[in-house]
Amino acid sequence: MTGKVRPERVRRWLVREWAEVRRSVRSACVEAGPERDTLVQSLKAAGAAIAAWAVSGWWFQAPMALLAPWTAIAMVGSTVYQSVRTGIQQFAIIALGTLWASVAMAFTRDQTMAAMLLTLPFMMLLGNYRRFGSQGIYGATTALFVITGGVSSTSTVGHRLLETLIGAVIGLLVNAFVLPPVHLRSVRDRLVRLARETADVLGAIAEGLREEDGLEKSERWHHSAGGLTVSLQNVSEARRWAMEGSRWNPGGRLRRTGPKPPPFAEDMRWSRVCTRVLALTRTLKTISGDTELPPPSPDFLRLLSDVLGQAGHICSIETELLTGSGTGELRERRDAAFHEAWGTVGSLTDAFHRQEPSASAVGGELLLEARQLMTELAPSA
Repeated sequence: MTGKVRPERVRRWLVREWAEVRRSVRSACVEAGPERDTLVQSLKAAGAAIAAWAVSGWWFQAPMALLAPWTAIAMVGSTVYQSVRTGIQQFAIIALGTLWASVAMAFTRDQTMAAMLLTLPFMMLLGNYRRFGSQGIYGATTALFVITGGVSSTSTVGHRLLETLIGAVIGLLVNAFVLPPVHLRSVRDRLVRLARETADVLGAIAEGLREEDGLEKSERWHHSAGGLTVSLQNVSEARRWAMEGSRWNPGGRLRRTGPKPPPFAEDMRWSRVCTRVLALTRTLKTISGDTELPPPSPDFLRLLSDVLGQAGHICSIETELLTGSGTGELRERRDAAFHEAWGTVGSLTDAFHRQEPSASAVGGELLLEARQLMTELAPSA
């Protein structure tokens, strides 16, 4: 039985992975997005490595040309600023690794094992120094190249430093002047995804509250609302990349960069919206799990469903607004949807006052969060 289950699981996993690969390839070919950015950066890194090898290995006939393409690949970072910073860190640690290993080889008279004992412990500790960032490991690996090469002459050390410098310069030039990454689109794309996911969560809650035993799905709603925090973190990460991507980047002058990302205030607003949605689902989950806590009246839950459904509709319109198409008509639709939803909030408030006193605690919390959610979704522009 177990032997049959495992191959089936492997087969399903392979099918899912292949579907994801096909989706990513198709997205990279037909539309601008993260998949295409990854494709471009990967091809740029490969091109930088080939160019570095052509210069150091084919043209200069360098004795250890491997260091040039190896350095060039690491230099093609996600931003031009990152390439410069990485280049400085990497060249410094590689130079230290080369010099230390060469001195160790000379001191031990080219005894490989003794040189490793003198070099690797120190270089591994030095590689963890925070000023070297993620490039620290290159010191130890470069030292290994030097030691296993078996020659510690001054000219050989100079060649290795020169090859490293060639790779760093080529990698930096390729990343800065061949479709330099600007990361302006990622913020908008991820905000659009966050707004769409928020609309889906609110729509699911609204639909569930209309059912007789809808509160039994509150655990699922709370889990989905918790997932919005991950999307919110993705927006923050994209914002950081966009800010870093504009530093020392000639991309804005070399090619079209598209529209600017939405202002930072939008990030903060959607953060507050997600907080309200999470609080609503937490309260609904508490009502479902606590049998001693009287739930709100069916009329109150029906009106709450209407409010959340209208809030989800507003989020859907906001999704279209964030894409930047047809803004005039969309703003009118959003304003009309908000005014209708705010009227429903008034009806929800009346229903709260008609409730039994025992249901006022949870009803009041739900009403408060619903009002604050609509306040965050109020038209600002």
